[in-house]
Amino acid sequence: MAEVIFYGLAGCPANARQKQQLTAAGHRLVERDLATADLTAADLRAFFGDKEVDSWFNRRAAAVKSGAVNPAALDESTALAAMLADRDLIRRPLIQVGDRREAGFDPTTLHAWIGLTSGESCDDKHARGQCDHGHQHFVKAPGA
Repeated sequence: MAEVIFYGLAGCPANARQKQQLTAAGHRLVERDLATADLTAADLRAFFGDKEVDSWFNRRAAAVKSGAVNPAALDESTALAAMLADRDLIRRPLIQVGDRREAGFDPTTLHAWIGLTSGESCDDKHARGQCDHGHQHFVKAPGA
């Protein structure tokens, strides 16, 4: 499987579920903290490819939700500067495998790119008490 460089934010429940899915699929994660990663504007830009600037942003960021930052009104350089100043603005996770980089966790894109399933059946995972679709299952005690 792949070595996946995963830039996420500590304490982000969505990032925790995403990491679980990647490891369940057999990938080895190299975790990086997006809040403290030494990223330049050029480094960050590489994760967005040919996507529109508006799609680079985390729609749940406080500054976006409050209207303090309007992603649709920003040009590329202004957007990158804003994201480097406030890392919560960045659509995450940032994922790198080899030379390819992507922003956001799109299961369809990831599955086509590196594979997002382990080949183990969901029933087998459930019997073990774990699955890779973002939640835990707990086996009930006999007679419970």
